[in-house]
Amino acid sequence: MARVAPPSRIDDLVAAALRVFARQGYERTQMADVARELGVAPGTLYRSVESKAALFHLVIDRALRRAPLPPPESLPVPTPAPGATERRLRERLAEAMRFPRLEEALERRRVADARAELEGIVREFYEQTAAMRLGATLVERSAAERPELAKLWFREARSGFFDRLATYVRKRVERGHFAKVPDPELAARLLVEAVTWFARHRHGDPDATFDDEAGLRTVLHFALSTLTPEEVPR
Repeated sequence: MARVAPPSRIDDLVAAALRVFARQGYERTQMADVARELGVAPGTLYRSVESKAALFHLVIDRALRRAPLPPPESLPVPTPAPGATERRLRERLAEAMRFPRLEEALERRRVADARAELEGIVREFYEQTAAMRLGATLVERSAAERPELAKLWFREARSGFFDRLATYVRKRVERGHFAKVPDPELAARLLVEAVTWFARHRHGDPDATFDDEAGLRTVLHFALSTLTPEEVPR
């Protein structure tokens, strides 16, 4: 008989597996590595998931969501059918890469306060990147090993976001709301890279001892001072 999944047990398993997959990628990770991270015997994991593929699917399903999911209805979680993990990742990336403030700005015809608008977009992007940093790192690391994940991450999710942000910056420059920059697309990419490093990649740098509050404040100052120089950020 299938067992019911205790919520805390599944949450702990997903958190441990997420850390290991994010550090090592999919191919290098062994079930024993996850068991060690969780502090249990390797055989214990198979009470919850049938295989490493099932565990990876479980993590993909839960690591990129803003709201928690209920535990699986029964254990062990089965090995996914071919293509199921890629389909689930596409769904989760579509959710994770949705930034309402940016989408609203792209639809906005009149801009009353360009500085406040930009601040809201950067803040939303930073906070969401920080909240999902391990999930994004897991996908990025695993994409280097699995072409089907690379297509979803690099060609669809990231490229789509870059395009939307670049369109936003270009429109605001053209209409005089932002200062002129040599290349709006590169300005947008610079902003993305700054947020991504401060909110996500800095955690792998031993010299980066500041917290997210300081990181967000610094990125905001950079963005607002550059694109809206007539407004001095407080």
